[in-house]
Amino acid sequence: MTKPPLAARLDGLLFFPVTAYGPDGALDTDVFRAHVRGGVDAGAAAVFACCGTGEFHALTPEEFGACVSAAVAEAAGRVPVVAGTGYGTALAVRYARIAEEAGADGLLAMPPYLVAPDQEGLRNHYTALADATGLDVIVYQRDNAVLAPDTVAELARHPGIAGLKDGVGDLDLMQRIVSAVRTAEPGREFLYFNGLPTAELTCPAYRGIGVGLYSSAAFCFAPEIAVAFHRAFTEGDDATVRRLLDGFYRPLVELRNKGRGYAVSLVKAGVRLRGLDVGGVRPPLSEPDGAHIEELSALMEHGRTLLA
Repeated sequence: MTKPPLAARLDGLLFFPVTAYGPDGALDTDVFRAHVRGGVDAGAAAVFACCGTGEFHALTPEEFGACVSAAVAEAAGRVPVVAGTGYGTALAVRYARIAEEAGADGLLAMPPYLVAPDQEGLRNHYTALADATGLDVIVYQRDNAVLAPDTVAELARHPGIAGLKDGVGDLDLMQRIVSAVRTAEPGREFLYFNGLPTAELTCPAYRGIGVGLYSSAAFCFAPEIAVAFHRAFTEGDDATVRRLLDGFYRPLVELRNKGRGYAVSLVKAGVRLRGLDVGGVRPPLSEPDGAHIEELSALMEHGRTLLA
């Protein structure tokens, strides 16, 4: 049975699980499966495995394949599984084919490694990646991969490129991208995601230019808060949105900004605080300061009181 296009299946709270390691630092697929299973059961609309929060950069191809297979098994067709890919074009294609063999439904293409390519290079890179498998590709715009509106419009013509995730936060640029694609490809169902760290904080701003989808790192360790925020956001309950922004998400962003790499390591600490031992982060990331973990614990408790 042919699956519907990825664009038709991504509608709801997007879950970016962390990757679990055992005490010896090796991949722990059993704990990872429990983490994915808990997220799907809590209401995730999709699982984005081995992406930024999942430490794609730290995984061998074999570990990557094992994680994607585990996510696919736990999702069991209930929600789509999108796998990360990245590095240069040759390695990105290799990881994409591993993800396809593992049963993934799509790919999140992270920026090429190290180099600062021009627009032609970026077009060639993402086009080659989309040509390499039958999986739909979502391009992740951030860091050294910032796309001009006409570049995105050209990529949107490719049937294998399904959308753009924005990690830059330039709303003027995003508005021009949305307009350019709409003008060049009228009627094209092209997805846009708010992909900033702790995206909930900027959801109201992105909604103003028609971008409603977002990635939720907080869902990993505070699913009840993330679900309540998403429900309020989609239903227009602005009072609840403001209450959670002021009392939970803004303090969370301020805490996250206290350390480098906290967009990953602090999230993993939060998962551990919930009682699931997913291990620490792999180098070159390092663990959060103990005092900051205590702040996170108190903030998680306060966030739950806000739901009452």
